[in-house]
Amino acid sequence: MGGKFRLEPFAFVTRQTMLGRVFSGMALVALGLAGGTSAAFGQEPATAKRFDWAKPIPAASGAAFDQKLAFDALGAVCDLGTRVSGSEGMRTQQKLITEYFRGLDAEVSNQLFQVRHPLDGSAVTMNNLCVRWHPDRKKRVLICCHYDTRPFPDRDPVNPRGVFLGANDGASGVGLLAELGRHLAGMDGKWGVDFVFFDGEELVYVAGRDPMFLGSQYFAQQYAGKNWDVKYQYGVLIDMIADKDLQIYYEKNSMKSAARVCRSIWGVAKELGVKEFIPEEKHQIRDDHLPLNEIARIPTCDIIDFDYPNPERPNEYWHTLQDRPENCSAESLGKVGAVLLEWLRQLQKL
Repeated sequence: MGGKFRLEPFAFVTRQTMLGRVFSGMALVALGLAGGTSAAFGQEPATAKRFDWAKPIPAASGAAFDQKLAFDALGAVCDLGTRVSGSEGMRTQQKLITEYFRGLDAEVSNQLFQVRHPLDGSAVTMNNLCVRWHPDRKKRVLICCHYDTRPFPDRDPVNPRGVFLGANDGASGVGLLAELGRHLAGMDGKWGVDFVFFDGEELVYVAGRDPMFLGSQYFAQQYAGKNWDVKYQYGVLIDMIADKDLQIYYEKNSMKSAARVCRSIWGVAKELGVKEFIPEEKHQIRDDHLPLNEIARIPTCDIIDFDYPNPERPNEYWHTLQDRPENCSAESLGKVGAVLLEWLRQLQKL
């Protein structure tokens, strides 16, 4: 979550590598890694190994969302080190995500565009990864996250030029969608589901100067310009959803533009007894959902916990060296994932 920022009185919210990790029963084994420590910005990341694919989950199984597998995915992505737009770490992640979702019977395409680097003006190739199930279905849902990391932990009080892993702010969305995707190829119904992994949300070297939300803005402009071949009726953005002390409130901008989407998801959470979804407004956040709502006119809600690690220490870990897997929670990923999975299943019945 690179472009969010907080202003009072409201929150205007602009491992050593585990070698050969194999995730039993899951296609995410493609993200198992070999060799090296987490790569610093500008260094070549660890080399990725591809393992045998697991099968997508049949619709009839009614399988639950597997929080462990989602958390394993989060950790595997962090093992790549930083994933700054245009870096080797990002390119390795893109290859792994592409192979992984194709193994889950999804169509994967690249939405490429170029921006100027904030420091030297050189061209940086950006890539929104688009993943689609059941492309023949006319009614469609968009679920998205950003998958790049901020160049440095610039809010860290000790080492603001250290290696930023972005476990919660970046990898948590990838981990959740990796597990959610296993359920989609076999999901019966009339709705198709698309995932979009936005690039360039975090390409900020100087806060307040460098442009934000590059990937979501480009996507929204292409969609609004009739350069996208589907019509989305619902949109969901996930960001920073692995907080150990999970508390997800209605986000104020989401309630202005996508209140129906918010209420339907929080309603499913209530049905499931997931009390971490709190049906009250709290933060007003600038995030990738703004271009989707304002430019593309896709009603999109932001599912985000912007108190990291907790409300008593709000954003003490945000954009610091503390945004690491050990400060994230598989249980939190599981709760958000279970709500979204059930929400999609109920939507298929409409």
